[in-house]
Amino acid sequence: MLSLPLTPITREAFAPFGQLLDTPGDQSRVDQVARLHNARPRALANMAVTRALPAALPFRVRALERHPFSSQAFIPLDVARYLVLVAPGKDDAPDLAGLRAFAVPGTIGINYTAGTWHHGLTALDAPGVFTLFDFEDGTAGDVDIRPLEVAIQIIAG
Repeated sequence: MLSLPLTPITREAFAPFGQLLDTPGDQSRVDQVARLHNARPRALANMAVTRALPAALPFRVRALERHPFSSQAFIPLDVARYLVLVAPGKDDAPDLAGLRAFAVPGTIGINYTAGTWHHGLTALDAPGVFTLFDFEDGTAGDVDIRPLEVAIQIIAG
């Protein structure tokens, strides 16, 4: 079994997988904070509100997913902390050698680049409520889910 420690998320560490959606600081507004992407003309913008249940550590990972044609953003509405687990792709599958586990405070959102392998939304500490934004057309192309052949557990960092 592969054990992977949670590490605090940083903009630089997450950059290969997407963008962080942080507060505007002293500015009243910051535009173009995420690269939204839709590669299918029939896919429609989908804004949803979703509830994520908390996971206790150590947490066993059973599958990773990706959205090959759409970026996917999660904006915390009522969240303490949450787990972001990402991996680069290799030969059309997740490359587990590059797997990263991040603890994200509930004040920061994330936007996955289209095609980024990631674990499903998982809260830490307490249930969380998020706004989700992606592009969907209701076909199997919306999401690609891969069960993992190697046992992986996320542990406290």
